[in-house]
Amino acid sequence: MSRTHTAAAPSPLRQLWHKWRFHLNILLLLIPLGFMPKYFADAALFRGESGLGERQIGEVQVGPWSLRLAELRNQAPQLNGPAGYMKSFNAALCDTCVNQVKATYLRIGKPRSLRAAGAIFFGTPYRMGAAVSIPKRLPADNDLWITMEGWDGSMHQASIPLSKASPATAAWLETQGSKP
Repeated sequence: MSRTHTAAAPSPLRQLWHKWRFHLNILLLLIPLGFMPKYFADAALFRGESGLGERQIGEVQVGPWSLRLAELRNQAPQLNGPAGYMKSFNAALCDTCVNQVKATYLRIGKPRSLRAAGAIFFGTPYRMGAAVSIPKRLPADNDLWITMEGWDGSMHQASIPLSKASPATAAWLETQGSKP
């Protein structure tokens, strides 16, 4: 017994797929190209080719030493899991103090002692980074304190108003204070 099979007409969806699949594949290749400028800008920032950060704060004198300070991102603090809200800063020591400074710390509010000096900067002296914890109920008129410890045991501190160091953080803190 012989049976002849007749091909069923393809569904409209199948016809549409066969007609447009090439164009959809091209679109899938082009979409990532839209994100490439931000990727290359971030890569240059992390390599140090575009400075210390998105917003340069400037030179800060800390006793006999100085450092250049910058915000990594010019934005409000970001929620970082159980650590809470964090804000990242980058710094570079002056050329004359590279061999004299043992450690550099960053904190919001004046440190009571070296044990409570805050977040320690990590990295090379020419490009260090630190992430500072930002409590939600912090007054916006606080200062950002920099503590530098020398190899000779000396300790020097300096402060910058938070509104100058990070205007976005100060604005964010003002909006947080108005929330119940």
